[in-house]
Amino acid sequence: MSLLIKNAAIVSEKEVAGDTKDILLEKGKITKIAPSIKADKHKVIDAKGLLLTPGLIDIHVHFREPGREDKETIETGSRSAAKGGFTTVMCMPNTNPVIDHPMLVETIIRRARDIGLVNVIPIGAITKGQKDNELTDMFELKKAGCAALSDDGKSVNNSQVMRLALQYAKMADLILIEHCQDPLLTSGGVMNEGYNSTLLGIKGDPGIAETVIVARDIELANYLDTRVHLAHMSLKRSVELIRFAKSQGIKVTAEVCPHHFTLTDEAVKTFDTSAKMNPPLRTQEDIDALKEGLKDGTIDCIVTDHAPHTAEDKEVSFDEAPFGIIGLETSVGLTFTELVHKNVLTIPQVVEKMSAAPARVVGLKNKGAIEEGYDADITIIDPDREWEVKKEEIVSKSKNTPFIGWKLKGRVEYTICGGKVTYQA
Repeated sequence: MSLLIKNAAIVSEKEVAGDTKDILLEKGKITKIAPSIKADKHKVIDAKGLLLTPGLIDIHVHFREPGREDKETIETGSRSAAKGGFTTVMCMPNTNPVIDHPMLVETIIRRARDIGLVNVIPIGAITKGQKDNELTDMFELKKAGCAALSDDGKSVNNSQVMRLALQYAKMADLILIEHCQDPLLTSGGVMNEGYNSTLLGIKGDPGIAETVIVARDIELANYLDTRVHLAHMSLKRSVELIRFAKSQGIKVTAEVCPHHFTLTDEAVKTFDTSAKMNPPLRTQEDIDALKEGLKDGTIDCIVTDHAPHTAEDKEVSFDEAPFGIIGLETSVGLTFTELVHKNVLTIPQVVEKMSAAPARVVGLKNKGAIEEGYDADITIIDPDREWEVKKEEIVSKSKNTPFIGWKLKGRVEYTICGGKVTYQA
């Protein structure tokens, strides 16, 4: 069935259109954009007073399938993504077994297609079993459907292996997404190393564990003339290194998560394990630098690093709890509350960070813009709608978030994927 969206204020990465338009979606594509389109027999959505953006794209999520379906499945993760306004998500390979074989990639894609809520694109592993030794067959993983590779959950710590990985990824035309953390420097740290870790008597994770890998990978990308994408940046120093690298023409891109530009390590003082994440929450100085990095283009993308865990996994001591929080359903609300309504980013800049730039970074065609001939992936947002994060309304299988009870301003009203409404508030 065709779908007609009327009175749409279309937002691109450059502007919010001054005049509203009608948009016709047919057979999974945007077929017509005009000042007025006759309704005929089309299903109609009136978007008057709302913002219409390209479908949001998250290039960093964890859906836990295969292996930990008690935490999340492709189906529950897809529902969470659709509620959050996302039409395309890319799931990390640190599952059980690790996504390092074409058959696993094809299985995930087929399962997501059968569910039919969002586009799910697997990210293949850089090394077999994520063991930092033998490279995966990158060409076969790409052929099976991977758009990027990563050993996320850990860095590729062996510098020679990372060098070879960057060289092969360049030949395969794949981007590597690097989790920047030196495990020898982290050495069991579970929160940011600093005043609060000392005060609480908790083992700290020093910022240098992140920045030494950031610097190493920038140098490798420069030496080899290859691309590299740096995941979930959390530090002022990381932003400075990336900004300098970009000024030198080095092919580096980077991302940040809403929790890292919203919360400081003060949130750990209650020993709430929902505030335990990797990389850890840092300081206000780091938050200010991340926001500036988003504003000036140093940081390219906003991602969620959606990392579901069961209540049983999280209801242990802070030291023993796993890292990670869910984030798909709060991403738009936190981004509008913390960045748009506090005049850090404009709405077009948010569209760039959450749709257009992610599409460019991983090479997704016909996504990230509202244009005739593009995929009919659309998110409709009320930028001023206030809502409360309620545990009972979370559709993810897991509920591990420190934002329960928060009031946010900016809500997803509709998610449309492939011309089909997959979520309506």
